[in-house]
Amino acid sequence: MKRYAWWALIAVALFFAVQGGEYSTRDLYVLNAREGTLTREVDSLQRQVDSLTRFLKLVKTDSATQERIAREEFGMVRGDKEVLYRFGDAPASSNRK
Repeated sequence: MKRYAWWALIAVALFFAVQGGEYSTRDLYVLNAREGTLTREVDSLQRQVDSLTRFLKLVKTDSATQERIAREEFGMVRGDKEVLYRFGDAPASSNRK
C-alpha cells in the first residue's frame, strides 16, 4: 500500500510540474497563439501606416496628385480651357390637376 502512495505522490508531482503553477501548458499554448495573431495584426497595421505615409508625402509634394484630388474631390477645372458641367437631380414636379 505504501508503494502505491509513493507512485500516486510522484504522479501528482509530475502533473503539477506540467500543468500547475501560474500558467498551465494549455495557457502557454493559448498565449503563444494569441501572440502570433497580434503580431500579424501589428504587421498589417504597419503596412497601412506606411502606405498612408507615402500617400501623405505625395499629397504634400506631388503636383499631379494634388491636381487629381482637386478635380475629383472639389470639382476644380483648369483656367479657361475647361468647363465644368454639374448634373443635379430633376426639380420636384408638382402634380396639379
